[in-house]
Amino acid sequence: MNDDTLLHEVALTLFPNVGPQLTRQLMSYAGSARNALHLPPGKLLRIPGVGPKTVELLVGKPRTEALNQAETALRRAEKEGVQLLFYTSKAFPARLKLLPDAPALLYYQGTADLNHPKTLALVGTRQATDYGREQTERLIKGVAAHRPLIVSGLAYGIDIAAHRAALQEGLETVGVMATGLDVLYPAVHRKTAEKMLTQGGLLTEFPFGTPPDKYNFPARNRIIAGLSDGTVVVEAAKKGGALITADLAQGYDRDVLAVPGPLGSAASEGCHDLIKSNKAALYSEPRDIEQLLNWDLALHLHGRPKSPKAFDPLDFTADEFGLLTVLQATPGREEHLDTLAWKAQLPVHLVAGILLSLEFGGVIKALPGKRFALI
Repeated sequence: MNDDTLLHEVALTLFPNVGPQLTRQLMSYAGSARNALHLPPGKLLRIPGVGPKTVELLVGKPRTEALNQAETALRRAEKEGVQLLFYTSKAFPARLKLLPDAPALLYYQGTADLNHPKTLALVGTRQATDYGREQTERLIKGVAAHRPLIVSGLAYGIDIAAHRAALQEGLETVGVMATGLDVLYPAVHRKTAEKMLTQGGLLTEFPFGTPPDKYNFPARNRIIAGLSDGTVVVEAAKKGGALITADLAQGYDRDVLAVPGPLGSAASEGCHDLIKSNKAALYSEPRDIEQLLNWDLALHLHGRPKSPKAFDPLDFTADEFGLLTVLQATPGREEHLDTLAWKAQLPVHLVAGILLSLEFGGVIKALPGKRFALI
């Protein structure tokens, strides 16, 4: 990708009141960000969802300002080692790519692979208790053998405990921010954040200079949920951001677990409600995560040689045969659920059901991190 392409992609995300969905709509109709930014008003008005007010935002002075801001952002990103990941980029996290409310652009600084095969989010209350911090440390120590990428939100309480425990165990950990990369919040976590840049990373959808506005935090939570195969709520009161993250993860068809707390503890009431309402599986030991996310299969399935196999289309439905064909054409003959859906041009929930049927039929196998492979 050349700088001009990225310049226009970044600019497309900087218009006020032009969110990720409209950005995708413009890209779909125009074919590229550059084309979208140079469409005449008459053609813009033919795009569904684009009205006169939106046209005013995309032409003339606003367009010039967005391109200038994008150029400044690109220069700063290059200077500071920040990756700007547009949603069409191969480096954009596959787990996020197909979500209906996924960001159009991510600002990322760090060393971790955002498409890590095993990714786990840990979230919880900012008013963490000693019990909550202890359970966070024990949980991460318990799954450390799998070398997962630990994702959280850099906040007080459980979030920062998760990041620090991951660093202590030598695991990579990514903090998803509700600010620009240059506005660390809370600032007291700077030392931990700096360590994460060399053992994980920092990620945000917000441009440089964005302050910690309260409306940014729920948006941040959807990235935490969408970036991970499973979310563990360690401690949560009756209301709070951790429960929002859990609801989002469930809505994305991701696994959710909750750590039970001492009876009568206000810090664990949210976890207990998640378990009682069947919105989360009960977490009591690392084995619970391994089984739910199929990590227990990793050690004896990962790295097996994959041999080519011919499938008879008469033995499968059209959608089943299509997915098997995609898997056969994939290097290593294994792929993530979201990427399979994208390649097959099928809804994720439909692909999940088809894969389950094929798994029961002994044709494919489930791997850690919602990946599937031919047997």
